[in-house]
Amino acid sequence: MARISGVDIPKQKRGEIALTYIFGVGKSRAQQVLEKAGVDANKKVSDWNDDEIGRIREAVSAHTIEGELRSEIQMSIKRLMDIGSFRGIRHRIGLPLRGQRTKNNSRTRKGKRKTVANKKKVTK
Repeated sequence: MARISGVDIPKQKRGEIALTYIFGVGKSRAQQVLEKAGVDANKKVSDWNDDEIGRIREAVSAHTIEGELRSEIQMSIKRLMDIGSFRGIRHRIGLPLRGQRTKNNSRTRKGKRKTVANKKKVTK
């Protein structure tokens, strides 16, 4: 099993797909990395030799990935919250940011439903 940027790459998959297991590497960036490293995108990870793995590690390290990318995203969100922008306020209160309606949907952001009890009726 190849280990690149602290992530175990599955050896039974093609190189192009296997590299997408790294946070910050999608399909197009995986293609760029493999092209830069001079490795065939359809070659399985189990068929990579040590030299190819080294070249891929070098090509991947040129990009912002994994922990560095996660912290960069968190810093951007924190900046929005600190300046009090609309998006920052929505982040702070846990609601959707991009104009979605919240009456019926947005359960992912709002969390599990909180049932509000009805007012008891007075009986005579």
